[in-house]
Amino acid sequence: MLTIDNFDFKGKKALVRVDFNVPLDKDLKITDDTRIKASLPTLMKILNEGGSLIIMSHLGRPKGQPVPEMSLGHLIVQLQKDLGRTVSFSSDCVGEEAQKKAAELLPGEVLLLENLRFHSEEEKGDREFAKELAQLGDIYVNDAFGTAHRAHASTAVIADFFKGNRCFGYVMSAEIENVSKVLNSKEKPTLAIVGGAKVSSKIDILKNLMDRVDVFLIGGGMAYTFIRAQGGDTGASLVEEDKLDLALEILALAKEKDVKFILPEDSIIANEFSNDAKTKECASNEIPNDWMGLDIGPTALREYTNEILNAKTILWNGPVGVFEMEAFATGTRSLGKVIADATSKGAFSLVGGGDSVAAVKKFGLSDKVSYVSTGGGAMLEYLEGKTLPGIKAIIED
Repeated sequence: MLTIDNFDFKGKKALVRVDFNVPLDKDLKITDDTRIKASLPTLMKILNEGGSLIIMSHLGRPKGQPVPEMSLGHLIVQLQKDLGRTVSFSSDCVGEEAQKKAAELLPGEVLLLENLRFHSEEEKGDREFAKELAQLGDIYVNDAFGTAHRAHASTAVIADFFKGNRCFGYVMSAEIENVSKVLNSKEKPTLAIVGGAKVSSKIDILKNLMDRVDVFLIGGGMAYTFIRAQGGDTGASLVEEDKLDLALEILALAKEKDVKFILPEDSIIANEFSNDAKTKECASNEIPNDWMGLDIGPTALREYTNEILNAKTILWNGPVGVFEMEAFATGTRSLGKVIADATSKGAFSLVGGGDSVAAVKKFGLSDKVSYVSTGGGAMLEYLEGKTLPGIKAIIED
């Protein structure tokens, strides 16, 4: 796996694909600069070695048209502050202005290109568009793991024009390395907490991990589809009625492979989907009509805690309750703290998937687990065993 550590950037123009798809408020100010901060080690390494830096990214979903609110120009102030130097800007990512500014760039200087998705050719993976982008730099660095599952012009196609001069940045290499630690772990038992609303969105992950994981802990809305499939009463809990056979198939597969597949024995149930609802504890397969399970119960929490503390490798993908509402946050918060405890005792823990990442941030646990993936959909597809175009493009001869 070629990373930027395999290259000397002195006197070179590095064309770096980053993921600066950051949230902006109504005043077009950045509200969370996590993704920019994550890319800084890659960007600074290039600059410190005497390279010049051409940064490209997308922002939002402009659908192939210039949208002023989605201009990367809004990021310049923050980027200059983070890099500690002036950042020049090209009002287009291709064309005469971009070519001229890239050509004039001196060692240690930075050029930010306008939003790639202002051109429909980006998402279409257009080869000519990729070729035009490629002409701006000497070395191509892909550091945008969040878009690695997309075969876009700037994430996959462009690599064809940099044979021998393409590599992963630190964000990409860390994501690949850490997810691979879970997928190929020799440190057993390996445990996966899989939560979230629907079984249908996690089928491929469950199946792909079946040969790699010793214990599954299931939480969130998806647990009730498994419980209902086994004949349990789930009341008004979220159940995918058309996925009951599939749930039984997954349970049978786990049994066949001797994988522990643990569902919550009890739940915190509510009479409505509200933080102010009436709540009570109840066996997960005996939920009354018009009541719904919104968090794991105390018995399940004890069982899950014991399994986590026994594990050597831990993947957390999806909350085990509606943690956004304080009334149903106990399960997710408590398991997060147990994972942090297991990590402090030597276990390797990877947290990934939007809601899980939001949970560890909310509960102040980001720096108490081994690795927090910011890959979102890309990480999920990687866990599903899919080949990601943005990775394949760099590692292919």
